[in-house]
Amino acid sequence: MQSENSIELGKFPIEIFGTLYNDNSPQALWSRNNQYCPYLKRECTKTRKSEPSIKVGICSVGYNISYSGNKTIIPNIICPHRFLGEESLFYDIAKFFNPSWANISVVSEVSMAMGGNVDYVAYTNNSMNEVEDFLCIELQANGTTGSPYGYVKELLEHQAYTGEKHTYGLNWANEFSKTMLQQAFKKGKIVTVWHKRIVFVIQDVAMQYLQQSMDTSALRKNMDDNIHFITTTMVWNGALNKYDLKLDEWYSTNVDGISKMIGGTAEQNYPTQDDFETVIKRRETNSLQL
Repeated sequence: MQSENSIELGKFPIEIFGTLYNDNSPQALWSRNNQYCPYLKRECTKTRKSEPSIKVGICSVGYNISYSGNKTIIPNIICPHRFLGEESLFYDIAKFFNPSWANISVVSEVSMAMGGNVDYVAYTNNSMNEVEDFLCIELQANGTTGSPYGYVKELLEHQAYTGEKHTYGLNWANEFSKTMLQQAFKKGKIVTVWHKRIVFVIQDVAMQYLQQSMDTSALRKNMDDNIHFITTTMVWNGALNKYDLKLDEWYSTNVDGISKMIGGTAEQNYPTQDDFETVIKRRETNSLQL
């Protein structure tokens, strides 16, 4: 859970090109003007669909959600590269699953053939310089509907938000129910055959969404499972005036558990037939007569 902070949080981008929206230091202005991503240590790769030469640069956006029992504005990560802000991310994850590993290396965009590419693979070599063991790692951020880019334009032009509202929402279902779980199922089947592991790194609010919207009864904490989730949380660092990203919780499951999640919420949460028929009658004025 995030701690108290000294900046105003609202429904607008919180971090842009790796810096807070209210940071007008020379470094922050340089990053914005040069479309620089400090996590990749190069130009931002997230382009506008309508203008490919322009980089969006938004790392996290504020959104009012129920979080830890309270309705509050939380910075929601919408770019997977934001997870790289935790400098020891890959090392900490690799050592969590394989405490005896030494000389850990990481490569990105590794093909799994029909399984598609895996974001990162942490691995260690043996004395013959052959791969001794490996761990597949996927970074999954949220996405937006609408466009918050208007706020970025305001910062570029005015170094502050002007008060104008730019409409956007969070696309939970597309990013987590569809994209991530389909990847977990497809790639999870492959690593299961290999007797290896794949871990999905997500924000804590994403896990909260999964637990509220689908059947997560098969999630547990079992190192022998092949599919894992590591959650992260945004923690305010008052000394450095920024958000730190910390590893939070660990969950595991198998392919059958992912299948239950893809199937939606648990049966006890299904609407009754009477409830559904009531909704039909409410829609009756818009019905087609065949």
